[in-house]
Amino acid sequence: MEQRKKLEGNGMWESSRMMLPEHKHALNAWSLKSKERCRIELDDQELEIIGRRLTESHQLRTLVTVKMYHPTEELQIVGMVDRIDQRQGRFMVNGDWFMLRDIEGVVDVD
Repeated sequence: MEQRKKLEGNGMWESSRMMLPEHKHALNAWSLKSKERCRIELDDQELEIIGRRLTESHQLRTLVTVKMYHPTEELQIVGMVDRIDQRQGRFMVNGDWFMLRDIEGVVDVD
C-alpha cells in the first residue's frame, strides 16, 4: 500500500530527499528561462517618436525616461541624452552608452 502511494501524483518527488546536481541545474535553468521577458516589436511610428524624443533631449537638454529591454528585469534610464551615435546604433545618457535596438519606449520627465 505504501509503495502505491509513492507512485500516485507527485509522490516520487515528495518522497525523495535527494536531488542530483544535474536535476538541480536543469531546474534552475528552467526557472530563469521561464522568467525571461520577450523583446517587443516597435512599428515605424513608434520608432520615429522615440528618435524625436531622444533628439529633443540631446538638443534642448531635457530629461527623459528611457524604458530599455532586459531579459529578466524592467530597466529604466532617467537622464539627459549626451550623444547619439547612429552609425554604431547607440546613445549616451549620463556618460554611459546604451544600444538603440534595446529601447522599448521614451517619455519626457515632467
